[in-house]
Amino acid sequence: MIINELENYYTYGPFKPKVTIDNEWVTIQIDTPTIISQEAGYRKTVALCEKGKYAEAKPILKDLIQKNPTNSEYHRIMGQILSDEGDQEEAINCLIDSLRWDSKNGWALLMMGNIFAKFKNDVPTAMKYYDQALIANPNDNIAINNIGANLMQQGKLEEAKKYFWEAIKINDQYPNTHFALGMIAEMENDLHSSFYITIQAIKLNKTKDVLYQNSVRQAFDISKKIIEMGEGKKIFREYRHKLEFEGGKEIDIVEDTEIPTAAKIEFAENYDRPKHIVKYKPNYPAVEHLIMHELVHLDFVIEARKGELNQLFISTQQHKSEFIKGLEPTIKKFNKMGISESSIASYSSSLFDGMNRQIFNTPIDLLIENFIFNEYAELRPYQFLSLYALIQEGLKAVTDKKIVDLSPKEILSKSKIYNLVNAIQFKDLFGIDFIKDFQPSTTELKHATEFYDEYLQYRDDKEPAEEYEMVLHWAEDLKLDKNFELVNEVEYRTKRTDIDNLLSSIEKDPYDLKSKDPYKQREMDKFQKSQKGIGTNMAVVMFMVDAFQFFEKKSKEEIKEIAFEIAMQGTQGYSPDKKDYRINSISGKVFSGYHILAYYYVSWMLAIPEMISQLKLPYDDEYKLALSMNKPNK
Repeated sequence: MIINELENYYTYGPFKPKVTIDNEWVTIQIDTPTIISQEAGYRKTVALCEKGKYAEAKPILKDLIQKNPTNSEYHRIMGQILSDEGDQEEAINCLIDSLRWDSKNGWALLMMGNIFAKFKNDVPTAMKYYDQALIANPNDNIAINNIGANLMQQGKLEEAKKYFWEAIKINDQYPNTHFALGMIAEMENDLHSSFYITIQAIKLNKTKDVLYQNSVRQAFDISKKIIEMGEGKKIFREYRHKLEFEGGKEIDIVEDTEIPTAAKIEFAENYDRPKHIVKYKPNYPAVEHLIMHELVHLDFVIEARKGELNQLFISTQQHKSEFIKGLEPTIKKFNKMGISESSIASYSSSLFDGMNRQIFNTPIDLLIENFIFNEYAELRPYQFLSLYALIQEGLKAVTDKKIVDLSPKEILSKSKIYNLVNAIQFKDLFGIDFIKDFQPSTTELKHATEFYDEYLQYRDDKEPAEEYEMVLHWAEDLKLDKNFELVNEVEYRTKRTDIDNLLSSIEKDPYDLKSKDPYKQREMDKFQKSQKGIGTNMAVVMFMVDAFQFFEKKSKEEIKEIAFEIAMQGTQGYSPDKKDYRINSISGKVFSGYHILAYYYVSWMLAIPEMISQLKLPYDDEYKLALSMNKPNK
């Protein structure tokens, strides 16, 4: 063993040292003069062979053999040249000479096996050489893979599988072996195994080379064959029956070419119907996956409802109006282009609805796809084709030149981030990487990666309704949380049916000072935290001084009237960043966000100081400072 290790260590190209052990001494003899004199010729021969220039290589190689006839590798290369030229008998003679001088020359053994299998159709003899090659190079998975590939080409699938699995044992990260095993499984009509193994080949291939392209093509072909078998229909029908039992409502599944997305679910409660309805567009590939996706969404809702945790995504006309205000530059551009008002309105509305669909669905879709992938492995081929098509659709939506030129950059960027998250999961599940195709900026990719990392934290131990936390977090990070509200379903539906209580609450709290609305509470918490980080806000101080001077000549009743108007308008929230607030009772004055907040605070302190704490405005220190700075007019 020591001799073998030292021979391998000190071998230089085709030149092997002579190693002997005498008692405690190891002698290693390296024929340096031969190496120096023959290395250049050897390297030139190899380079010519790699280019297929055998006629130029052979004279040099014959000269090397004449000078050093005991070099096994010289004879092996000559054998390979002759085999490639079609002279198998002479090739065998050269390879026998190679093995005479080194019986463990693995590449010579491999060549002999290839000749007997491919050209002599003598598989038993070939197998003897292959087995010896395996003994000579027990850890060379590529050589073993090549043996399997050659046997597979001869139609010897069982023999080929033996070598491929040996290669996998040595290195399970070599994509070529997985691809070959996938091909054999397909030949044997074991389509699901073939698909699984082929996806492994794609995942392990880090470059988009020919093997990668062939692997992707093979995955598509196998998926289509599996879909033709019709297994998917049985799976989603059984799942639908399970959900009908658990949820207590029937589920209809219908084609609908008019829906804005590939598929959607209409919850019975939202439409005052006795049934849930899953709608899908029939022209999409693998629609069974689309149907299953919507059914899993219903499953999540059913689980959340068991603990009264389900949330509703509520978006009102007011949310839409605020969103469309942000589109003003784009709308002006469209006006200059001569686009009609109705077309602009339709575009703006579609953009709002589309963005909201991404906000709500993207985080939840990740969890749904993970569920399908792990719980319904038989649907993976359907999932593969379906998600591939949806990724392509999303890719076009954010990279098509016409769309990019017309769309608001900020909205397009946020849409791209959501699409990128889907692309990251597709790569994770199936190995195909479209991330670069989205041409993301550094910031966009950073957002998408952070979102996906958050999803991974929820993925394996998700509790009912936790998906809504992701919906909210991502929207907040992208400043899209003003597009909607997430409300508890039980509270919302109770509130809708209890009009008397609603009217009573308005009478008791007309200025919404005691609101328990989670969206408004969340906004107030964010606002208070931001103000705490600022410290004493001098802008607010100076605006309060202005307020003191404005209210100086007003009666307490007049101030109270203004205070109530500011509060009434404030039920919809005041943003420090906004600059165009107006108050009817203060004509001719336009307020910024901090300006109106300063007037809000001062008016209540002057007219209704006992209720100031209910405003929850963190401006006590600013008020004291402004009070000390204010110098009443004489």
